[in-house]
Amino acid sequence: MRPLLFAFLLLISIYQSHGQENPRPLEVGSPAPDFNLMGVDDKYYSLEDFADNELLAVIFTCNHCPTAQAYEERIIQMVKDYQDRGVGFVAISPNDPEAISLAELGYSDLNDDLDDMKIRAEEMDFNFPYLYDGETQETSIAYGPVATPHVFVFDKERKLRYSGRIDDTENPYVEPKQRDMKNALEALLSGKSPEVTTTKTFGCSVKWSWQGDYAERLKKQWAEEPVELTEIDLESVGNLVKNQEGEKLRLINIWATWCGPCIVEFPDFVDINRMYRDRDFEFISLSADKMGNKERALDFLKKRQASNTNYIFSGEDIYELIDVVDKEWQGSLPYTVLVDPSGKILYRVEGTIKPLEVKKAIVGYLGRFYADN
Repeated sequence: MRPLLFAFLLLISIYQSHGQENPRPLEVGSPAPDFNLMGVDDKYYSLEDFADNELLAVIFTCNHCPTAQAYEERIIQMVKDYQDRGVGFVAISPNDPEAISLAELGYSDLNDDLDDMKIRAEEMDFNFPYLYDGETQETSIAYGPVATPHVFVFDKERKLRYSGRIDDTENPYVEPKQRDMKNALEALLSGKSPEVTTTKTFGCSVKWSWQGDYAERLKKQWAEEPVELTEIDLESVGNLVKNQEGEKLRLINIWATWCGPCIVEFPDFVDINRMYRDRDFEFISLSADKMGNKERALDFLKKRQASNTNYIFSGEDIYELIDVVDKEWQGSLPYTVLVDPSGKILYRVEGTIKPLEVKKAIVGYLGRFYADN
């Protein structure tokens, strides 16, 4: 039997034996499982591509996890510190994007599919290969990361010598007390064995394909939430935009049922609300329909499962509404503003939004790490 075919059948056997259980981490002393995965540069990588490296660090990480994002700069710096000393680095995203709920993306503007990985790698200027394993997860099953990030350090013979965390703090603003990965690299480069060979690993759990039922359950739950449309007068609209309560970042979209672009982009707002509503954030829609179209507007909102706060302007003068919302608004729909708790407009766009831009503005304010809270 061919070696590659045997390896594939072995992985299938491992997968089936686990059933609904998560894979266990590779044991210290084990050989590095080979892989053939596409990177964000559209090239395929395997162990052979790192054959010239004295050591190899395989880091399982991802886009969306706040802990993983907190370590990005440290990984980049570690590559700079060790790449000229014979250490190779490769990062692998183990998550199945279909198993990730929108509610789990609250600290990111991106999901974990390959296209979004390309965006993140370019934004952060990653200096290491960033590979996608979300389609089959065969490599991830073989290595068994428990969280993101999870590091596996291999020696020249590609035997595992260290498995675990990078260091002992996820807070990028706090100096670590224990630099476990660095200590392992230094020991191995000196011809010694690491004093610590395994540690526990804190971070977001790997999103295995067989755990996708959680995302599906949430979709059903959201679909059952009540949708309401409340009338609002001119003065209240003014208070709404001023964000007088001053507790949450507020995204306001002004739309109408007769506005084609409004209808097309509205599902993006529903998704954005589901991503960030568990943080200090709220999405509010304001319909500019005439009061006679209230039921039509409500019907549209129900079909879109818009369980956020929804208003319809009860006044007659649309130009008064325009002036109250934003002096810079020229009057065309749709119109969107992002207002911080002090009433400052952080983002505004007349016309359809670019969802990624809005998400970046939101995460830029709320923060990407737990430490930002």
